[in-house]
Amino acid sequence: MDFNGSDTIPGPRTEDHLPHTAQAAAKIVIVGGFGVGKTTMVGSVSEIRPLTTEETMTQAGVGIDDNYGSESKTATTVAMDFGRISITDQLVLYLFGTPGQQRFWFLWNGLFEGALGAVVLVDTRRLEVSFDVMGRLEERGVPFVVAINSFPDAPRHPIPELRSALDLAEEIPMIECDVRRRSSSRDVLLTLMRFLHSLAMTGSPR
Repeated sequence: MDFNGSDTIPGPRTEDHLPHTAQAAAKIVIVGGFGVGKTTMVGSVSEIRPLTTEETMTQAGVGIDDNYGSESKTATTVAMDFGRISITDQLVLYLFGTPGQQRFWFLWNGLFEGALGAVVLVDTRRLEVSFDVMGRLEERGVPFVVAINSFPDAPRHPIPELRSALDLAEEIPMIECDVRRRSSSRDVLLTLMRFLHSLAMTGSPR
């Protein structure tokens, strides 16, 4: 019974319904270190109200979690973020944002299951975190693109220099973005889809 005394149980909002034209769906994971913008990206681009599992940060994480560059951050994802976006009338992407703190990385394996591809979000203030992230994707055989999230106080470097610093293969796309902007986050996802399509066309292994 709802608060109005009715026996009707409220269902999903109209805007949350899957488009009737959708013919295919794909699972995409958004990964990266702590505070790189994964929750923000899911929230900015999702066409439905995103599901988040953020909890207030406590003293328990002091000395354990590396929050360099994100000292003002007061909440963190402890399980996953979830959202959805229609790339075309026929193709829908389900977005899963992973927790960034390394003590929660054991949850990644389940989130990687069935993933078509991934976006690796990078903060240029903490490039070293990205090596472990990309290594885990390579071990699982999940193709990915790299998106450099533009923080106002982060150092800016040319894409070729960042590619070299990350030891990233030339064929893996790298793009700059601002995950606070829906159009920018969408461009990242479109870059990933084009990359996945090229892999399918050339028969390259995942």
